[in-house]
Parts: sequence; C-alpha cells; structure tokens
Amino acid sequence: MKRVCVFCGSNPGARPEYAAAARDLASALVRRGLGLVYGGGRVGLMGELADAMLRAGGDVVGVIPRSLWDREVGHTGLPDLRVVDSMHERKALMADLSDAFIALPGGLGTLEEIFEIWTWAQLGIHAKPIGFLNVLDYYTPLLAVLDHAASERFVRPQHRGAAVVESDVEVMLDRFARYEPPRVTKWLDRDRT
Repeated sequence: MKRVCVFCGSNPGARPEYAAAARDLASALVRRGLGLVYGGGRVGLMGELADAMLRAGGDVVGVIPRSLWDREVGHTGLPDLRVVDSMHERKALMADLSDAFIALPGGLGTLEEIFEIWTWAQLGIHAKPIGFLNVLDYYTPLLAVLDHAASERFVRPQHRGAAVVESDVEVMLDRFARYEPPRVTKWLDRDRT
C-alpha cells in the first residue's frame, strides 16, 4: 500500500472531533509512509486533512473537477493538484492512484464516492480495502441500514462485511494491511452463496 484515498466533507461538521480525526488520519498516514489522494479542496475536512498532511511532510495528490476549481474551493498549496473535466473522471483517477479507500464523516458527495468504490469492489473491478472511520459513531445509523439490506438479501453478507469499520485509524490501517477481498460471485449464483 502506497497511497490511501480519503473521501470526506467539504464542511467541517458540527463537532470539533471531526476535524481532529482528519488531522489524526493525516498523522497516521505520514507515520506509515503512506501518501494521500483526496478531492483537492481547501475547505472543510478536506482542507484539514490536506493541510495536516502537508505540515507533516506527507505526499498529497488532489483531484478536483474544473467546475469546483472555478468556484475557488481548490487547494492552491498542493504540490500535485490534478484538474479534471468531470466528477466521473475525478473518481476514476482517484481510484487509479489509490491502494485503499477511507470515508471520514461527510455528506452526500462522500457517501456517493465511497459507495461507488464499494460497488466496484463488489463487481470485482478492484480488490482494494475500503473503510469507514466511524468518528463519534457517525456511520453507525448508515451501517444499520446496510445490515438490514443484508438481512433482507439485497446485499450479500460477504459484500457487507468487506468494508472495514473502525473508530481508531491505527486499527483500521492495521486491518487494511491484512485485508482479503471478498469472493466475487455471479448474480445468478445469489441463492447458492
């Protein structure tokens, strides 16, 4: 593992612990010699994360669509900022540059990004670790919905279990190092697995 992609809010959230978690994640990545790939923003948790990485001397790659750059939310202090034409290009490039994915707390964009990456894993497009950093139980209600979807047989247990959920970033990164992707099954095999 060389680079970790982090999806997170362009807002700081309601609690200071969210920003602290972004800074702690940056520190953990730098200590382990891991680079960061993120959405290229200078605001919210994205800005906290990138700034903490840069202060600690970490490797940071930002990927931002031109439309967001034009709104002046792009981080101008990044040594490697890639401006792309669309959100689709952004996600594809972020996935290509990354060896693992973490969702810090965030809103609709964060959820959409981590769920697309999780879906790609389910389909066998990649076999990289995916995790939710569950700061202050932020993701607990969402994960309960996914548990319900698994119990109702809309999500296979192995796919539900593929996402690492931790409140401690060090434990999450340790689990990433031992990660084994779930077996990809064909949809027609759903009743046999």
